[in-house]
Formats: sequence, structure tokens, C-alpha cells
Amino acid sequence: MIQMKKELPQVFDSFAEARKNGFLAVKKIKDSGKGVVGQFCTYTPLEIFMAADLVSVSLCSTSDETIPEAEKDLPSNLCPLIKSSYGFAVTDKCPYMYFADLVVGETTCDGKVKMYELLAKKKNLHILQLPRNQFTTEAKALWKSELIRLKERVEKDFGVTITDDNLVDAIKKRNVERRLLKELYELSTMCPPPITGLRQLQILFGSQFKFDWQEKTDEIRSAIKNIKEAYEAGERPVSEDAPRILITGCPMGGVTEKVVKVIEEAGAVVVAYENCTGAKQMDRQCREEGDPLTNIADHYLQIGCSIMTPNPNRFELLGRLCEQFHVNGVVEMTLQACHTYAVESYTVKTFLKEKNIPYLQLETDYSTADIGQLSTRAGAFVEML
Repeated sequence: MIQMKKELPQVFDSFAEARKNGFLAVKKIKDSGKGVVGQFCTYTPLEIFMAADLVSVSLCSTSDETIPEAEKDLPSNLCPLIKSSYGFAVTDKCPYMYFADLVVGETTCDGKVKMYELLAKKKNLHILQLPRNQFTTEAKALWKSELIRLKERVEKDFGVTITDDNLVDAIKKRNVERRLLKELYELSTMCPPPITGLRQLQILFGSQFKFDWQEKTDEIRSAIKNIKEAYEAGERPVSEDAPRILITGCPMGGVTEKVVKVIEEAGAVVVAYENCTGAKQMDRQCREEGDPLTNIADHYLQIGCSIMTPNPNRFELLGRLCEQFHVNGVVEMTLQACHTYAVESYTVKTFLKEKNIPYLQLETDYSTADIGQLSTRAGAFVEML
């Protein structure tokens, strides 16, 4: 059991270091004989792996370390997330990829789909065929059939049987996790917020690399408790006058923390993340009554990603978060060559203009070469606010 009186900086460090420490943890898991599944995307239904008593881990890499190696096979003008993920796979520099018994990909973008063809030559790979529409009967039927196919693949590869009771139990556990992480990031609705945006991101991102569910949820509860106690004791890590920023766009974490840093170094505070790393995956609960696989399919299909067309769920969440967190401005972080988010940025800008909310788009990659430019643009935006 995690101690509930852990000091606040130690709680932060625990989540910030979770990905690195997880390398050792996943090796211990493998040594114990437990199966490991690696996944790339928020659309991947983690409940299926949990129901099979497997450990799942995010494989989307956020470093440029292996991109030169990836570019021996992939074009240089491809999305850095795709190149980094592939690079860590072919170099065996990512223990999560190395120890994964099964890797689950999804058809969220054409670049990933073609990269998976190459990755399948090196890893045991399963691809989920994701529809690009969330509302038609045909799309819903296709997605549920894909989850049935994934369930059968997991049962076959790991020699297990996944029952409805297993799935219901997994849904309930994941709902607890989602509720706790939502409770944590909603602390930043306070003015001033009790933590910086960088600290919030480190907890949200780091929680993906804690593999013991009970330990993870205990530690999130501990973080919430300690943050509240510190705030009530008068600790104010953020100025009351700091402009309140929401970040939207591509997945955040790792090197993309540079975007958060330049915003907060300019005197603002990031209070919310609409991205996959944040509210996009934690905002809603999965239905617990009824057929569990149908509930899981319905829940994940409604994620508001830019690959969906139309994509009203993203804008419903974005508008609601802007009101809930009393934001003064929105920054969209777009990775180079991420075409769906780049194109949809026009619609985001128009949507926010109608609400009189200032908007800034920052395009970046996984290098640090553009920090000066990002700082200049973020500084000017914050000064305008």
C-alpha cells in the first residue's frame, strides 16, 4: 500500500519518473511469467487486456533519439511520433516494445498503417480497423466486430478465456482510474490552480506507466489528497494573475513538454489538456450495465479524435473545458506532418473565434531546435492575453 502522507514533490517525482522506472517494472513482470501487450493509441480498449490479466503499456515514443535509424526505412517528412515509435522498435531501445508479447495498432492515420506493415515483420502485431465515423449503424457494427476479433486474438495468443464477468470487472476498474485522473486534473479549475500545467501533465502521462492497478489508484488518491492539503495550507505555486491556457491537438508527453514549458515560462499556466493524454480519454465513464463488449465498443468509438469525420465530440469537449476551466486562451500543439490535426486546426480556430477565445497554433517535432521560436510565439501570445 502506498503511504498516503507522501510529500508533494515525491508524489510528482513518482509520476514524472514512472516511464523510466517502468522499464525495470515491465522486466519483472515478464520474469514473473505475466503477458505484456503494447498499444499505440487511446482507441485501443485496455479493458480487454485487463480482463485477460495482462499488463498493457503505451508504446508511442516521444523522443527523437531513434528517428535517424527509423529514417533508413521511413521518409524523413513523416510524423515524428510514427518515426520515433518505429525507431525504438527496430533498435530494441524501448524495453516496452522489446518485452511486448503482442503489439496492437490501429488505423488512425495512413502513416501509421504503412509503418505497421514494416513493424509486422519484427513484432507479433494485431491491427484494429477503426471506422472514420462514430454514428452510423455500420460503423458501430464494424468497431464491435473488431473488438471481438481482438478478444479472440488475445485468448488465442495467451491461452486464456475472457468472460463477460472479467470484462465487467475491468470496466469498473478502468472507470475508477478515469474518475480519479479526472478528479485530479479538475483541481486546476481553482483560481489560482494548485499545480502547474507541467506537473499535471507529468502525472497524467506518467500514470500510463504504472502497472499495478491498486498501487496506481492509491497513488493518484494520495496525489489528490496532498495537493488539496497543500493548497488549503496556503501553498500557491501559480500566480493568481497568470493567464489560464488550455492545450489541444496531438498527443502530449516526453519531449513535447517543451510546449508547456515555454507557455509557463512566459507567465501563463496550463490548466487543462484536451489531448489524448488528458481529458479526451478521462472525461467519460464506460457503461457498466448490459453487454460489456458492446459498452466498451461504444465508449471508445466516441473519442473525439481528428481522424473522425465529422468530429463533433471533440468540439463539445473543447467548448465545455474552456468554460469549466475559465480559460483565457487555447494553444493547439500540432506535430509536423500530422495531417488530420493540421487540417482540423482551421475548424478549431473558427470554433474558438465564435466564443471570443484567443487561439494559437504551434507546429513542432521531437527536436529541441525550435525552442527559441516556440518561446517567441508563446511569449507574444501570453503578453497579448
